[in-house]
Amino acid sequence: MEHRTDRTRGRRRRGGALVDAALAGGLLLTGCGASDTDGMSSAEDKRLPAVGSGGAQGGPAASVAPDDERRDMSDNRSTFALDVDTASYGYARRTLADGRLPEPDTVRPEEFVNSFRQGYRRPDGNGFSVTVDGARSGADGWRLMRVGLATAQASASGERPPAALTFVIDISGSMAEPGRLDLVKESLGTLTDQLGADDSIAVVTFSDEAETVLPMTRLGARDGAARDRVHRAVGRLEPTDSTNLDAGIRTGYDTAVEGVREGATNRVVLLSDALANTGETDADAILERIGDARREHGITLFGVGVGSDYGDALMERLADKGDGHTTYVSTPADARKVFVDQLPANVQLRARDAKAQVVFDRENVTDFRLLGYENRRVADDDFRDDTVDGGEIGPGHTVTALYAVKVREGAEGRVAEATVRWLDPESRAPRERSGTVSAAALDRPLWSEATPPRLRLSAAAAYFAHRLGGSGDTPFPGEPPLDRLAAHVRELGASTEDPDVRDLAEAIEEAEGLWRA
Repeated sequence: MEHRTDRTRGRRRRGGALVDAALAGGLLLTGCGASDTDGMSSAEDKRLPAVGSGGAQGGPAASVAPDDERRDMSDNRSTFALDVDTASYGYARRTLADGRLPEPDTVRPEEFVNSFRQGYRRPDGNGFSVTVDGARSGADGWRLMRVGLATAQASASGERPPAALTFVIDISGSMAEPGRLDLVKESLGTLTDQLGADDSIAVVTFSDEAETVLPMTRLGARDGAARDRVHRAVGRLEPTDSTNLDAGIRTGYDTAVEGVREGATNRVVLLSDALANTGETDADAILERIGDARREHGITLFGVGVGSDYGDALMERLADKGDGHTTYVSTPADARKVFVDQLPANVQLRARDAKAQVVFDRENVTDFRLLGYENRRVADDDFRDDTVDGGEIGPGHTVTALYAVKVREGAEGRVAEATVRWLDPESRAPRERSGTVSAAALDRPLWSEATPPRLRLSAAAAYFAHRLGGSGDTPFPGEPPLDRLAAHVRELGASTEDPDVRDLAEAIEEAEGLWRA
């Protein structure tokens, strides 16, 4: 069996040029964000004073370092495993709609940014396109630089490898709240009718104990008996008792292993509020079960969070250990996007173990900070070590990383080069693709109409997350006040006619109202 290095081990290996993340810190089966979908991952070590970091960093907010405290630019690389979760943004929206500000440690800027379509150009076949652009975000030479990676869309014919999906469903008492188990049942019923004849589904439930209510079952014809069995199993689900998440994970992975299919996409899909209160509640013990199944059988985890009270940190750790992703659903529209529009079309891979590295020009750059991605770090020297785990990325996905970059006055020529490295999903041969950006390309004003709308949207999402994540009164370079930020997003909503952008504007306005109250 091929040796794989656990992603979390790879991320703990310190060395090279880790950039200190500046902000607090889909999805689909194979890793995405929005429907054009996005995802991104982290930077490298050596901790500097964070720009406006608070919340998850656990310390007071710090201002941007003055020129005499600039970073040592011999440390000019930033490296991360490609990955994306979007649960943080979805949960923040739900919390704000309920009239509460989210807890700062549930706010991760990269998940806000990667919840929106970006419109990058697409490559042909497997692998990535690389887009690097940016704009002037404030005084004193600061720029906002966007690194965008995109995979090709799914085949128009719909041909793909089969999927073997084990749904692990929380039926504890807390799931009785409207928008939890009822939403899960509706979504799974619809998904069952969308999947192909060669796809398979298993269903595991858990409350104080876990039970396999449907072993791995090939779906067959759309009007066949197998789909009827899935519908009956899902329809009988009722909330009861407490939450033994460990039992659910253990039984779910046992069921997935028993039903594992060679040549198929094997996934465990966990649907829960992740509020473990019975049995083994220690995260590390639960995580070990997931890591073992991933290494030995290639089974990955997709976590779908629900509920007004939600174990965000545990769900994120579970998905990370399971080489997967998380999202959060609170409305039928959210659920349809995840389970109907995205999931069936994205069970194949475009890239395995994908990592990215950004190298900044020492002559033109005096400082740089990656926004978010604290738990996606890879040591710089491990970028081309293909035993260090990266992200599994599917068709139609995009990955976005934002950097604050301080450009030297009078700089000319290249500012940075971004390279993505991945293994071909079939041959496992390594591949790379790169893109560069010049100082002149970063010199347009951020909020100018000449700046791409999706770049402005990425900036707005990141700035909003920075404020929610506990930045206090210390803005990130170029960060406007909330009322102005909301106005920018409203303008973007009108120009893009994208309902997701209008939802962001509403969330910003809700947050501003709560802070004023």
